[in-house]
Amino acid sequence: MQKRESVNQQFLGLLDSVAAHLHSLKEEGASSIVADPETVRRLGSAPIMPAPPPRKEPARQQDHGGTGGSLKDIAAQVAGCTKCPLHKTRTRTVPGQGSATPEIMFIGEGPGYDEDQQGLAFVGRAGQLLTKIIEAMGLTRDEVFIGNIVKCRPPENRKPLPDEMSACLPYLRAQIEQLKPKLIVALGATAVQGLLQIETVGITKLRGQWMSYQGIDLMPTFHPAYLLRNPPAKREVWEDMKAVLAKLGKTPPKRG
Repeated sequence: MQKRESVNQQFLGLLDSVAAHLHSLKEEGASSIVADPETVRRLGSAPIMPAPPPRKEPARQQDHGGTGGSLKDIAAQVAGCTKCPLHKTRTRTVPGQGSATPEIMFIGEGPGYDEDQQGLAFVGRAGQLLTKIIEAMGLTRDEVFIGNIVKCRPPENRKPLPDEMSACLPYLRAQIEQLKPKLIVALGATAVQGLLQIETVGITKLRGQWMSYQGIDLMPTFHPAYLLRNPPAKREVWEDMKAVLAKLGKTPPKRG
């Protein structure tokens, strides 16, 4: 019985040695070997070398193009960003502001003159109208988060170019991952296009129709700047905002 166990141990040792030898040859780039009796005999007398443990693949993390961390960290990264030409003409970066745990996140196109001067999103005339819309919903600006597709003002308030939006998008994605809003309101076609990376579609066709960004419900609606030029469209935006509140199980407060 002991002799049989000894033979079995020798056989297992031989297999281990063969496995270790083949593994070392593979690491050296060999794709085939010739196994003659002399090679096998040498393997049988070689010391037993255990095969190396399997390699562990590192855990994969969502790529934000080198951005991430807390909201403060992201804002600091935005402040030092030179990824696109917009950094050459900006006065201040506008990372966005509001609650760190918002149910609703409003995303516009980009900073204007007032935002560029103050470093805050939506503080000009369009921003003042957005504030009224938020308050009509029974909320305050401090209870939501307000940001833009690009964090620097495009010259003359022009629409951001595709490469500018692509360069800035990782910051916005990182913010959304940190904020975890229940709903996103995209203000204007550029916000929808930049966030969802889709071809330009008229906001008139998109508004009021629920979309999705990485599992988060997204409501496209008119930009407040458009409402300043077209006041009758305020009624449609208000219908969109009531749908947003309903999605959260809420209703707008009664007006006195």
